[in-house]
Amino acid sequence: MKRFYKAVTAEAQDGGWRVLLDGRGIKTAAGSPQAVPSQALAEAMAEEWAAQGEELDTTRFPMRDLADYAIDVVMHERDELIAGMLPYGETDTMCYRADPDEPLHRRQLQIWEPVLARAEARYGVHFTRVSGIVHKPQPADTLARLRQVLEAKPPFALAALQMLASLAASLTIALLAQEPDEDVDALWDAASLEEEWQADLWGREAEAEERRAQRRASFALAARFAALSQRV
Repeated sequence: MKRFYKAVTAEAQDGGWRVLLDGRGIKTAAGSPQAVPSQALAEAMAEEWAAQGEELDTTRFPMRDLADYAIDVVMHERDELIAGMLPYGETDTMCYRADPDEPLHRRQLQIWEPVLARAEARYGVHFTRVSGIVHKPQPADTLARLRQVLEAKPPFALAALQMLASLAASLTIALLAQEPDEDVDALWDAASLEEEWQADLWGREAEAEERRAQRRASFALAARFAALSQRV
């Protein structure tokens, strides 16, 4: 599709902020007004439109797509979305370590244990640690508390959280990535520890490295989307 607009602005409208193309507000994929909760997020989305060339590249609208998802899906299906994210807490990658006599286990303890301990302290939960791949259920109180944490999240943060949890295979990593005092790059390094360990052990391939780089970028974008959506 050829570019059909010249001016891109972000203005307060419809109880939020909207991106305007030549003065006309954008709508979501489902046809709703694309109103976002903060000026910072609207301006970041406006930058996506302004950066387009003569031909629109639909792959270069990741923030717009997340905003559409928050409005068209999350706002109408909060309970289902939260129920779908809780398994990331029940089988959280941070809880499943290698056997204690393996070198990988020592590395996991070094990197993962501080992350898990911070999450436990911040959200008032306790996680069961597991060595090996045999599943062990997490305490019912922990899952109940995690549900409360998710239920307190606004729609745009929930949309980003689902993306973060899916990429990291960890609800704790996803939640911490939305905290302003956390290092998002370090959290991704923790989430990808096992994959990087295996790559160092068996060798690296260009295509696999590119996929890992893309996933890292997606993780950082989702964390930024959540932060911008909650910026006053």
